[in-house]
Amino acid sequence: MTITLKKCTLEDLGTLQEVSFETFHETFKQQNSPENMTSYLERAFCLKQLEKELSNRSSQFFFVYFNHEVAGYLKVNIDEAQSEKMGDESLEIERIYIRNSFQKHGLGKYLFNKAVEIAKENNKKKIWLGVWEKNENAIAFYKKMGFIQTGTHSFYMGDEEQTDFIMTKTLA
Repeated sequence: MTITLKKCTLEDLGTLQEVSFETFHETFKQQNSPENMTSYLERAFCLKQLEKELSNRSSQFFFVYFNHEVAGYLKVNIDEAQSEKMGDESLEIERIYIRNSFQKHGLGKYLFNKAVEIAKENNKKKIWLGVWEKNENAIAFYKKMGFIQTGTHSFYMGDEEQTDFIMTKTLA
């Protein structure tokens, strides 16, 4: 079992889009209408949007490989790239996306540890994220990693307003 990490570049746009579509669809298709899923996927993961995000100096993407296959990715944001104003001392984990066939191999924890490393390198005191209130597996994982719920915000899946829990972890 080999786990490796690679920072994403603009040359990775196609793979990034493929993994984004696949992981998001796998995770949320059961609880959302096909119309809202399609609307969200086309807006959030179109090549133009992903290129914009990849080009932002305050965001970083990393592919995680399991036995030399792309298993998922991490996206972190600092400063103005954060999706909520959480201050200069915070790093946002916007995405930890792991393909279903690679789950339960410690890859989420591996990516979480990378996020902590980036936060410390950037002198951040807190890590935060938004997670859908109905994503019980993710909420349990983040609690296990030391996060606590500190608020909520709205997330739009197509035309449907949903609630994300804001979860925060203070770094030692």
